[in-house]
Amino acid sequence: MGIEEEVKRLQWQSRRGMWELDLMLVPFVRDCFQGLDKEDRQRYEQLLECEDQDLFVWLMQRDLPEEPEYRVILEKIIAYAEHGDLSNFKSL
Repeated sequence: MGIEEEVKRLQWQSRRGMWELDLMLVPFVRDCFQGLDKEDRQRYEQLLECEDQDLFVWLMQRDLPEEPEYRVILEKIIAYAEHGDLSNFKSL
């Protein structure tokens, strides 16, 4: 599967049924996924397996996931939602 097809598939999977999640996940995968390294791409796909309630709490920064791998990609999603790009992204 090519990267364009993968992005389309993930855009569909990123539509969660919660407006707040859709507003953060869909633009991120559309605009940033191709620029992520292999590990972050895998992290994003793993993140999509989580429950919507957990994603909401994490993306609204009310709590952190126990898994450090999720924290890495969540930081990028939140940074993109706040700033519109990842060019100045620095992990915490």
